[in-house]
Amino acid sequence: MLLTPYRVLDLTDQRGMLAGQILSDLGADVIAIEPPEGSPARAVGPFAGDDPGPDRSLFWWAYARNKRGITCNLDHPDGQALVRQLAADADFVLESSDPGAMTARGLGYRDLSAEHDALIYTSISAFGQNGPKAGYQATDLILMAAGGPLILSGGAGEAPVRVSVPQAWSHASGEAAIATMVALRARSNIGRGQYIDISAQQSVAAATMSANLAASIGAAETARVAGGMAVGPFTGKLIWEVADGYISLTFLFGSGIGPFSQRLFNWMYDEGECSLEDRDLDWIGLGAEFISGARPLSDWARLMEVVGEFLKQRSRDELFAEAQSRSLLIVPATTVDEVANSEQFEAREFWREHEMPGWPGPVRFPGPFVKLSDNEIEYRRRAPTLGEHNAEVYAELGLDQDALSDLRERGVI
Repeated sequence: MLLTPYRVLDLTDQRGMLAGQILSDLGADVIAIEPPEGSPARAVGPFAGDDPGPDRSLFWWAYARNKRGITCNLDHPDGQALVRQLAADADFVLESSDPGAMTARGLGYRDLSAEHDALIYTSISAFGQNGPKAGYQATDLILMAAGGPLILSGGAGEAPVRVSVPQAWSHASGEAAIATMVALRARSNIGRGQYIDISAQQSVAAATMSANLAASIGAAETARVAGGMAVGPFTGKLIWEVADGYISLTFLFGSGIGPFSQRLFNWMYDEGECSLEDRDLDWIGLGAEFISGARPLSDWARLMEVVGEFLKQRSRDELFAEAQSRSLLIVPATTVDEVANSEQFEAREFWREHEMPGWPGPVRFPGPFVKLSDNEIEYRRRAPTLGEHNAEVYAELGLDQDALSDLRERGVI
């Protein structure tokens, strides 16, 4: 495994757990450190069997894999002393507390690196460790709004809409893992670790890509077009309703897309569902006709209605099969259940199974995020139950069962 020699103290909650998961998948010994009552991530649903509980959160199951789990009260002086002892032998620390919180506990970068200058310490926060918004609280919705992506999502002329699956903290956590690896490579050159400050707002702002570039040079802003596209005066759909769900169909004119649209209308004519005049339109030069006024824009709206009615009469499988034989730009929008039973994933041996405590039978998990020719990623551990590895990890500090019982009784672990 790529990171087998390295140890990570993962002090993150749901805002940063993906960073530790990536490092653990790559082979690092990641120790997830939770409060005695459990990480807030354990309260994030959905829950196995719709039964909320600290060891039933599917979010926890997903993002705590490959990690060992211990409990420790970071607000207790003895708990802080335990973390300092663990950090003395760690390569990385990951944390996602509010800015300044770890320093107030005596567990900030300067505290832990004072006698361990090889330590790489990564902080994940909403707006970064400094600046006027550093102390602001933020949900995924707030971060997507503050970073820019929200304004790009939704229908033209309508209010922006949030992405249904939270994205902002995942962007930040992914960048935290990458930055941590960059710092590891730098350590081999400069001989010391360093502090990494990840702002989730900056992470999602980077995801707007060309939209940010356009603003910097005064170009037209990207417009919201829900499930579609906008090209000059033309708007078009990319997601279409069909008889049993939805498909993605790219339908337009011009030298790039026009030939595909021509083949689509050839099929529609063969089925008796478009006119000869529509089939024989100049699908390469049609845009120029609209722009010049030779053809009214209302004709474009009518053509999209013709296509829409044709699609609604057919299933995703039929459309996809014809797309392959006729070379059309059509692909089904699959459901989560269909993804879980994908022949492609099966062929690539993507899925992994784990026995989860309290759940009958194995649970199938999404597999490694990358295939490596010489270093296969393995799921060595399921997500830990609360405090599962306390005895194992604290024994490395010389603590026996009597010492652990005392710490537990005093609310330290």
